[in-house]
Amino acid sequence: MANHKSSIKRIRQADKKKLHNRYYAKTARNAVRKLRTTAEKTVATEMLPKISAMLDKLAKRNIIHKNKASNLKSKLAIYVNKLA
Repeated sequence: MANHKSSIKRIRQADKKKLHNRYYAKTARNAVRKLRTTAEKTVATEMLPKISAMLDKLAKRNIIHKNKASNLKSKLAIYVNKLA
């Protein structure tokens, strides 16, 4: 256990930030899953820009890696374009 007040506070802050980041990462993963299960092209094309923006924000805030966001966006765009 930490002995200094500053390190105790830092642990509290880290735990709070971890919980916040986990929530937004999980929300994005669920949104990606929802888009991948969508079979209608019109619905998928409406969802794609919102999910892309969400992934960009997560990458900008270092919650996920920027390359992971790019790979996900690319794969989702390919999926949406293949829908008939």
